[in-house]
Amino acid sequence: MADVVMPQMGESIVEGTLTKWLKKVGDRVERDEPLFEISTDKVDTEIPSPAAGVLAEILVQEGATVAINTVVARISAEGEAPAPAPAPAAAAEPPAPAPAPAPAAAAPPPPPAPAPAPAPAEPEEALGPISPLVRKLAREHNIDLREVKGTGAGGRITKQDVENYLAARQAPAAPAAAPAPAPAPAPAPAPAAAAPAAQPAPLPRVEPARVRIEPMSIMRQKIAEHMIHSKHTSAHVTTVHRVDMTRIARLRERIKGDFQQRYGFSLTFLPFIVRATAEALRAFPIFNASIEGTNILYYNEINIGIAVALDNGLIVPVIQNADEKNIVGLQRAIVDLAARARSKQLKPQEVQGGTFSITNFGSFGSLFATPVINQPQVAILGVGAVEKMPVVIEGDAIAIRHMAHLALTFDHRLIDGALADQFCQKVKSILENWSEDVL
Repeated sequence: MADVVMPQMGESIVEGTLTKWLKKVGDRVERDEPLFEISTDKVDTEIPSPAAGVLAEILVQEGATVAINTVVARISAEGEAPAPAPAPAAAAEPPAPAPAPAPAAAAPPPPPAPAPAPAPAEPEEALGPISPLVRKLAREHNIDLREVKGTGAGGRITKQDVENYLAARQAPAAPAAAPAPAPAPAPAPAPAAAAPAAQPAPLPRVEPARVRIEPMSIMRQKIAEHMIHSKHTSAHVTTVHRVDMTRIARLRERIKGDFQQRYGFSLTFLPFIVRATAEALRAFPIFNASIEGTNILYYNEINIGIAVALDNGLIVPVIQNADEKNIVGLQRAIVDLAARARSKQLKPQEVQGGTFSITNFGSFGSLFATPVINQPQVAILGVGAVEKMPVVIEGDAIAIRHMAHLALTFDHRLIDGALADQFCQKVKSILENWSEDVL
């Protein structure tokens, strides 16, 4: 029997929310086949099965948030009998009454027994385990969970059950059928004047809703918590530098067709930024570090996280040992990680171990922004859009150049402004003096 555990999806992650089971008890699963989906502040992804066999037992229901390394299911191997499900506790039955002794010959008849009191409402504890997400939805919408029919394993109430209950409660009630007319009474003496027929009361006017209430997704909640935690932890300062990307733009324009044909993916500006950043991190190792109490932790590996935008949030997969890759290797890694992030195919280790992060908001047209540090790192580099603009060059001439803005947000507890500007100047120098033969 193999245990399936909640994986750790990042250094600072201590729990995850199981959002959906992709298999049910009794289904056959293969090793590395997607088994369930989880959501954290770093990733919203599918988790593969650790072994082949049959899903024998589900221990954590959809919508539940549990600590990392918690066993969420068990898989039985080929030919292994699945673990027997625990027998449900039998409802307590009142003991059978003892036979009454024979009444005495002259005893008067006993008084009539009082009518039984109505059974009390079923306590909420009798509903079984209820996930924090379900309880939160019930509080927000003032729902008595005893009125909700559970469709989960063992009759447990899931998030979908609560949403179905809400939809049913908010739907307008169907008008009641008119009662059948009573039989006509016997003819009565004609009244002096016939009474006018009663008019139905006008229906109340329905006002359109002014707001629409929709709970945040688990991923959105976790991102919000992570951003606030970062702001409360680090002293954020941002410095912005303008970089001339003309050399790289000309190189890219010259070889992009052949590059696409040879490797099967496009060449963008981002791998050049990553390569220059990796070299700058080697020159300024304090940016490739974190703070632990009053100590500085310097990392020997340069693992650069790349922010990837999703429909419902963002995640930061990591390029391991980024300083060891050339432009082709970096572009391949960026394309691969972004594609698998959007299809929920990232592996746990691919969102762990980041030592520095880059966010490319320029891909959406932004010139520059002030990114938030990805804890426990001490800096993040934002890349603005590369645009043609008139620039004063040497000799007071005006030329059209490909320009971009780099925004470095750093933790002022550890890094001072002068050092941050030196780091940016190092990145700027590498990019502006790029050799057109280096890929």
